Amino acid sequence: MAPSTAAPTLVSSELMLMLLADARLPTAGHTQSGQLEPAVEAGLTAAHVPDYLALRLSTVTRVEAATAVVALHHVRQGFALDEVEAAWAARTPSPAMRDASRAMGRALLRLARRLWPDHCVLSQLAPGTPRSVVTAAVAHAGGLDPRALARLVGYDDVQTVAAAALKLVPLDPTVVTGWVLDALPAVDRLAQEVATTTRPAAIPIAGCPQIEAWAQAHAVAQRRLFSA
Repeated sequence: MAPSTAAPTLVSSELMLMLLADARLPTAGHTQSGQLEPAVEAGLTAAHVPDYLALRLSTVTRVEAATAVVALHHVRQGFALDEVEAAWAARTPSPAMRDASRAMGRALLRLARRLWPDHCVLSQLAPGTPRSVVTAAVAHAGGLDPRALARLVGYDDVQTVAAAALKLVPLDPTVVTGWVLDALPAVDRLAQEVATTTRPAAIPIAGCPQIEAWAQAHAVAQRRLFSA
């Protein structure tokens, strides 16, 4: 895959991060719960949500962030993305989580192609590309560096679960905002730790079987608020 020839963005990376972390995006917290919904169905309470946020950051979100960073490196070097996607799939054993990622990838790619219609990397991504890889291509189009990309992935996961919590358990919104604030140092640590990852084989193997089991249960649930 050849590097993009699109003109560099004139928007600051800070503003680009704000745009890509916007809750109004079609992949954000109004459509996803980060598997919180099936976790609540299984008995997880509001008091456990901060621990759940921390667990995700150290496991499934760590895999997503590192995958995105490696994909960004591949895009900027003109390397093929097949190995990156294969490494991600191997570290995401839940078919439901893989399907959800690909569905979110399609939604994000549709949006990105509207924002950057002439960007050659975005135009070349195949339908069904996982969200982490699409996010990397969007980061390339938006001029984000690897650490900013990893921070975006981490923060987006935190705010997705937090937004879902407000719909799933009785909570004061100020409490949820406090949870997000408390999680930010962990998001920064995650970004620092994965920002230099460049090889698919170096993507962490850090899955969480319980989250994967909840995802599988959610995929066949008859009544649910969120798609994943």
